Amino acid sequence: MSSFAQDLAEKLALDTVNASEKYGNEDLPEEIARNIGSSSPTTEELFRTAVRVIISERRARKFLEAKIAGFKASEDESG
Repeated sequence: MSSFAQDLAEKLALDTVNASEKYGNEDLPEEIARNIGSSSPTTEELFRTAVRVIISERRARKFLEAKIAGFKASEDESG
């Protein structure tokens, strides 16, 4: 697949995930994916993959931040 199509799908996925989080609409990525799929199944799959990667990275980052905060709290308690 072309880098151009992947770049577009990734940018759209990032904008969609950001809007989904900002406005509390968890269905937005699915709605956009269906809209894309009606004209380009290949772009739809690129978009869906990018959405999954973005969401999983954000979840992992929150988890990591919580772990680091816990480590710091343990260090502060021990001294």
